[in-house]
Amino acid sequence: MAKKKENTLYCSFCGRSDREVELLLPGMNGCICNDCAERAVELSREYLDKMSRSMLTDIDMDSLPKPAEIKAYLDEYVIGQETAKRYLSVAVYNHYKRLNQHHDDDIDIEKSNIIIVGPTGTGKTLLAKTIARMLKVPFAIVDATVLTEAGYVGEDIESLLTRLLAACDYNVAEAERGIVFIDEIDKIARKGDNPSITRDVSGEGVQQGLLKLLEGSVVNVPPQGGRKHPEQKMIAVDTKNILFICGGAFEGIERKIAQRLNTHVVGYGAGNHVSKADRDKLLHFVAPQDLRSYGLIPEIIGRLPILTNLEPLDRDALLRILTEPKNAIVRQYKKLLEMDGVELVIEDDVLGFIVDKSIEYKLGARGLRSLFETIMIDVMYQAPSLGKKRYVLTREFAEHQLSKSNFEVLSEVS
Repeated sequence: MAKKKENTLYCSFCGRSDREVELLLPGMNGCICNDCAERAVELSREYLDKMSRSMLTDIDMDSLPKPAEIKAYLDEYVIGQETAKRYLSVAVYNHYKRLNQHHDDDIDIEKSNIIIVGPTGTGKTLLAKTIARMLKVPFAIVDATVLTEAGYVGEDIESLLTRLLAACDYNVAEAERGIVFIDEIDKIARKGDNPSITRDVSGEGVQQGLLKLLEGSVVNVPPQGGRKHPEQKMIAVDTKNILFICGGAFEGIERKIAQRLNTHVVGYGAGNHVSKADRDKLLHFVAPQDLRSYGLIPEIIGRLPILTNLEPLDRDALLRILTEPKNAIVRQYKKLLEMDGVELVIEDDVLGFIVDKSIEYKLGARGLRSLFETIMIDVMYQAPSLGKKRYVLTREFAEHQLSKSNFEVLSEVS
């Protein structure tokens, strides 16, 4: 209890007077100084972290979505890509089971990081965003293109975990059980065929730095994003239980795959064992040695044991993408006009026209949105003011809209 002599207050914890401390907070039956208050906060945080770790050791397996349920959820938003969705569903479910493992035997379940190879516009990032909606662990999507070695312009490798911490309100215990999706992993490929003898600050050097994150180690993470705040206190994060999913387009890797397949046969007609149909789907045969030929170092390939691919989207898949997913672009525009009291009717040949143009310009699924928005811009501008209750989108109108846009320049160049 604080003592009071000659109007002097004393800290009830350390006994120092108000003259010996910077701040003394009085209470009903005593006082506490700023030093004791700060120490009490630190002890409280340590205790709460330990409590949260113990509370999170067990996961209710009965309430977890099974792999088939995870895939069914992905089917509602992502068209096709059956193989990749199966790999992701199993990997996420096994991640939950690994977190729920009781170490009562000598079996230690190791995490299986994933790498997804697929052309641009086939749904790598969409898969990651969709699966993040249903997860019960923190999920963060980061971009590998901004990463450089420490000390250079760009973001440090440790900043990958900053977004994961932000996703769980900087609860370290939850972040250490999360999932990180690293997009554009192919952009940090080695620039040459030989190991770098100089600083490859955004290529091989970043791969070397990623090794400790993928494998599992205690990493000091800057909570505010690195060198911009050098005086900040670092947060120690153990990446042992963090699942990493990597994705990349790996533009031109088909040539590496074709070279490898053609060298496996000796004799006349060695290059004829791959049919023409298979040549259009060479990514289906992607293997770790192809990633190494592309520029990923063997150490990082070994830490990404699960390799799967996304197939190029054909015409039927692109047509389904326009209308079937819950957040399909056609449904979005119908909803937007419905909010203005306008019913949007789209003729069937309009959708086919948009798909054909996307294939012609080699834009993939992303091109569908660009083309549709170019066609709809005048409609969205005029419809709220015209007072019409129904608007029919025809192919003639779509062709006219594209003819006066920059997309016609693309067709002339290609």
